Amino acid sequence: MTAPTASHRNRAWLSSVQHGLRLLVHSNCFISLATMSVVITTVILTELSVEPLPLFIVFAATLFVYTVNRFTDLEEDEENVPDRASFTKRYGRHLLALGVGCYVAAIGITVIRGLPGAIYLLLPLVVAALYSLGGVKQLFLVKNVFVGLAWGLIPLGVGYYYQQLWSLEILVMTGYVTAMITIAAVIFDIKDIPGDREEGIATVPNRFGPRSTRRYSQAANVAVAAVVIALVVGTGLSHAFLALLAMNGYVAAYIPFATPDRGPLYYGFVVDGEHVFLAVVTLALEWLLW
Repeated sequence: MTAPTASHRNRAWLSSVQHGLRLLVHSNCFISLATMSVVITTVILTELSVEPLPLFIVFAATLFVYTVNRFTDLEEDEENVPDRASFTKRYGRHLLALGVGCYVAAIGITVIRGLPGAIYLLLPLVVAALYSLGGVKQLFLVKNVFVGLAWGLIPLGVGYYYQQLWSLEILVMTGYVTAMITIAAVIFDIKDIPGDREEGIATVPNRFGPRSTRRYSQAANVAVAAVVIALVVGTGLSHAFLALLAMNGYVAAYIPFATPDRGPLYYGFVVDGEHVFLAVVTLALEWLLW
């Protein structure tokens, strides 16, 4: 029996890494980490203190909403992302139980601690119902904006929690996250062209094609970056907000490679990882500067 060669070991290692990443993506743990990253970036740029409860609330709400969506989109996933559909069929009930448990726990902790605004924790339930059952995703471009607005609630929630709701910093983060997630949602639709056409769902890639979608998305990305620069130069917004441009650069780098044949790791890890990337950059700058 011969010993495994270095190339065999490398392939085995790469296969293990890919399997682990697929598990993170298909289980919705990675997207939940991404929403937690929005909280981290918002807290750091607004010079607030990082607390565990907002992170847990966002993680729990995201896990709940996205797991529910996996079940309502199961038929589409069987066409667009068969591996994810198989994963949902096999493990979905366990993940749904975990998502519901975490979500209920987050609400319970908030109520027990007597924190104001506990009623707003029902918003994820409303979001899940509107998106999955309310027909939002059937409307051209509305679904993308809806997803962007849903993510934009995260910085607003941070502002509410820290009693800084209407500060310039919170409002800028809300607008930025909404815009960038809307762009990402449009790019995400490129991988779903066959299934969306079959289901009669009108999307930007279906109507204009992947190439034009990439071009329009890149133009929107550049426009958002220009607005960030203008706000930093023209208002009292801290220069620390220029760190947001790192994510615009990240998005600019992945848009040209967004094609229908890219696998779930590209969209579920690279595209959805944009806010994780931004949080890492923000944390690194915070550490280097302080």
